[in-house]
Amino acid sequence: DFMKQGQGMLLLYTMKNPSFPEYVLSSESGVMCLDFHNDHPYLMAVGFYDGNVAIYNVKKATSQPSYRSSAKSGKHTEPVWQVKWQKDDMDNNLNFFSISSDGRIVSWTLVKNELVHTDVIKLSVEGTTMQGPEGLQLQTLGCGTSFDFHKKIDYLFLVGTEEGKIYKCSKYYSSQFLDVFEAHHMAVDSVSWNPYHLKVFISCSSDWTVKIWDHTIKTPMFIYDLNSAVGDVAWSPYSSTVFAAVTTDGKAHVFDLSINKYEALCTQLVVAKKKNKITHIQFNPVYPVVIIGDEQGHVTSLKLSPNLRRMPKEKKGQEVKKGPEVEIAKLDKLLNLVREPESKA
Repeated sequence: DFMKQGQGMLLLYTMKNPSFPEYVLSSESGVMCLDFHNDHPYLMAVGFYDGNVAIYNVKKATSQPSYRSSAKSGKHTEPVWQVKWQKDDMDNNLNFFSISSDGRIVSWTLVKNELVHTDVIKLSVEGTTMQGPEGLQLQTLGCGTSFDFHKKIDYLFLVGTEEGKIYKCSKYYSSQFLDVFEAHHMAVDSVSWNPYHLKVFISCSSDWTVKIWDHTIKTPMFIYDLNSAVGDVAWSPYSSTVFAAVTTDGKAHVFDLSINKYEALCTQLVVAKKKNKITHIQFNPVYPVVIIGDEQGHVTSLKLSPNLRRMPKEKKGQEVKKGPEVEIAKLDKLLNLVREPESKA
């Protein structure tokens, strides 16, 4: 219950025993999001309901975070919806970004045992400058809900908002956006770049839709209506054309654009209770497994059946190409089918 916030917990599991956690760490405030560091997997950045962020070190035998923000060090004033580690800065300091409903995207750098913050962007809602007392100009802040950094272009990132817009931003310009997509009619619940194709990203929203975009074009390439608010969407790590989404009616949907451009290969009920909603889905980076989280605090791990992780077949006498080039070509071919009518017009 969002109105009755209590303590939070971080549970760490292994695939060997998904029914019981290896580590249990308790926190003063509800945990909203976390991210493991790529090069130091024992380090976790965590965002809390009370607007704080922290870094936990699993190697240390304590349930307290190694570093934590405070009101003095510029914590968020609203819940933190997402945290993401970034490459070390010029001085080799660890750093991560956070996004919150307070409209701030903040960069946190670990300098000499403390977290130093820099506001990267403040989201504002266009056309909402109000006249305050004594002639002050008051700007309504936008509410950030999700963000994702480009896989190759280090400074480029996308921000989804509660108003339904997606902003294309640069780490180097804090006052303006590179582009604005009028993406959805309701909150953007998730936005993420394709792991293979450098131009493509996906977004989902409470307006029941999942949309696939080319960031150089203002209109979506593909739109899927899933008949219920979409809580999360994730690209698969093994194919450029596969993604999965979860909807609040308790269903998980798996798509493969190269097999069917129009509908899901699989739609499965994961949680049956009426009052329960699925909120998150994530692919395992190595195994054909997805994990799904719901509002009741359950995490369900599911294995993808072989037909949901089909790899390209080898043709006789032909050397099968593997790797990112094939994945990029596969998605490009599909997108060109969509782009052609527009360019002729």
